[in-house]
Amino acid sequence: MPHTADVAFIAYGRDFGETIENAALATLGVMFDLERIRKEKGRVKALRITERASNREDLLWFTLQKVVTKVDEKRISAFGFKINKLSESGKAIVLHGSIFYKPVRKYMALLDVKAVTPHGLEIRKTKTGYRARVLLDV
Repeated sequence: MPHTADVAFIAYGRDFGETIENAALATLGVMFDLERIRKEKGRVKALRITERASNREDLLWFTLQKVVTKVDEKRISAFGFKINKLSESGKAIVLHGSIFYKPVRKYMALLDVKAVTPHGLEIRKTKTGYRARVLLDV
C-alpha cells in the first residue's frame, strides 16, 4: 500500500483467525525471504505464543508485536505463523499460536521491523470475511 514512511499492508482472511495468520505471514514476509528459509535444510521448530485482548484490533496488534519481538529477541529466521486456538468469552479474546522457524546458520533478515504501529491499524468484517490494515515501523 502506498505510504509516506514505513511499510503498510492489507491482509485478508475468510475469518478473523485466518486474517491474523495472513497478517503475521505478511509481517514475516517484510522481515525475511520466507521461501529461502523454507528451502533451508533442518527441522522445523515452533515457538509458542499466547495473547489476550478485549477487542479484535488489540489482539491483532498484540499478536503481531509479539511475533516481531520474539523473532528479534530469539534471533530466529521465521517463515510461518499458525493459530492453535482462538477463543472469545465474555470480554476477552485469547489466542494461542506458533511461530515456525528453522535453526539456520545465518540470521536471514531482509528488513528490520522495529514495531507494529497501532496508528491506523484496523480490522473490519467484509462480505467475504475480514480485512486488516497494518503499518510496520521499520
